[in-house]
Amino acid sequence: MITCTAVEALEDNYIWMLDDGVRAVAVDPGDAAPVHAFLSRRRLRLSAILLTHHHADHVGGVAQLLQRRTGTIEPVAVYGPTGSGIPGVTRRVFDGTRIALAQPALSFRVVATPGHTLDHVVYVLEPQSGESALRMFCGDTLFSCGCGRVFEGTPHQMVEAIDRLNRLPESTLVHCAHEYTLRNIAFAQSVDPDNPILAAWSRRATELRRERVPTVPTTLKLEREVNPFLRIDNFEFADRVRRQFRLPDGDRVGVFSALRAARNTFRTRDE
Repeated sequence: MITCTAVEALEDNYIWMLDDGVRAVAVDPGDAAPVHAFLSRRRLRLSAILLTHHHADHVGGVAQLLQRRTGTIEPVAVYGPTGSGIPGVTRRVFDGTRIALAQPALSFRVVATPGHTLDHVVYVLEPQSGESALRMFCGDTLFSCGCGRVFEGTPHQMVEAIDRLNRLPESTLVHCAHEYTLRNIAFAQSVDPDNPILAAWSRRATELRRERVPTVPTTLKLEREVNPFLRIDNFEFADRVRRQFRLPDGDRVGVFSALRAARNTFRTRDE
């Protein structure tokens, strides 16, 4: 049986740990210390690292995780996107790459999602025994009620990346790399104030954070109802955005761009 755990790191990152009780895989370890602590506490051995993109808060712990105290290198496979230049990567991946790990026994499919960065990829985990849902480890491409900033790519690339993820089944679990949910909800409600499902998610997410429980993973089914960046093809919502930002009709990338620009400058009351 595989266990999936969100390990808190840095200011608001999650490092996703997958383990079978003996071996573990780390996704986007931006800091080595919490991973070492998790492995030690659970008496696990790290067998692989998956990296979604090159930003330091996602790769910053790799070197320390690979280094033994004696100075030798652990036999850990490090998967990272082709062309990223991330130090320590031993297995380059690209769109469509299949990854089959023996310990723990996991199978992933890689989906290229340029936009946040040009090298960004998402790892889609096939269902485990007793499960029916896919799990996507989507780094900074998709968040609950949000998406990543467009740093290196274009809005068109980001829309295409999100579209690719949105084609997965609605039951797919969304494992993003940051706890941004409450801030994203506040923005979503500013552009989608009459959405009852969003209001209910706001109440639930607030309860979870009050108890210091992660708000993720969510599901694609929920995100399709509450995430403004997945709702740009919803006629009523898109029409509201076009009127709010005085956009021309028929330009879904324009709707996305207006939302992303507004989110970039949005601040909650306590920020």
